[in-house]
Amino acid sequence: MSAAIFGNIIFRLEALLIPSRIRKVLSMMAARQVRALLMGGQACVFYGAAEFSRDTDLLVLLDSANLQRLRTALQDLEAEPIAVPPFGAEFLERGHAVHFRCHQKEAADIRVDIMSKLRGVDPFEQLWDRRTTLTDQDGTIYELLSLPDLVRAKKTQRSKDWPMLQRLLEAHYLQHRQDSTAEQRQFWLRELRTPELLIEAAHSWTGLATEITNQRPLLSLAQPDRIQDLEDALAAEERAERQRDRSYWLPLKAELEQLRHSVKKRTFPPDG
Repeated sequence: MSAAIFGNIIFRLEALLIPSRIRKVLSMMAARQVRALLMGGQACVFYGAAEFSRDTDLLVLLDSANLQRLRTALQDLEAEPIAVPPFGAEFLERGHAVHFRCHQKEAADIRVDIMSKLRGVDPFEQLWDRRTTLTDQDGTIYELLSLPDLVRAKKTQRSKDWPMLQRLLEAHYLQHRQDSTAEQRQFWLRELRTPELLIEAAHSWTGLATEITNQRPLLSLAQPDRIQDLEDALAAEERAERQRDRSYWLPLKAELEQLRHSVKKRTFPPDG
């Protein structure tokens, strides 16, 4: 997707859209020049699909200089590691998330989850090039995953992500369908999850829908008299993605269990 269409756009951010403690986390990252992209529920808020969350999910550039800037920002936030794995490049590189809890007064109790790699999503540098940029009223800059990248990142095994993904796509479609670009139309036909809107989009842009059917076969079912078949196909598409995500995380979860076990052994050594 082109950055000119979906990313690297500067929006004026109203202060009330984001809780002040999360704004503190993001402004600290910006102040320390950490190359990080906001993702997860808080990013969904800015794209019109509100979600309450006390977590701040960040995707970071994995290089030594950036990780040092991140360490400094976390120290400023009085962030302590929670759970496993520990904060280390080797764990981030393999796809693990590293978790922190902030104790600094203005960010108290906010959880910060750090990752550098996502399933099915491009490397960080490409994501950075097509990011969305927000600027606060005081001039603080925040960086988000572009909408298409956020959609891809939301295709997880977690049940709660799929209704959010549907609302995220609905909001974007309803906001832009009257003056849409060819690129946005392709995006909607590939990603929309609301049967009625997918039927509407396929009817509006029949030639494009026919072209994309090879990539997303369920588009052939996007007809008013086949809505049940379309719903079934969307459900099957979701199940397949959730299974792919489970398979991806299976070895990572095994590593986490080994880490938890080793930490427990160190903390509670055997008697004798």
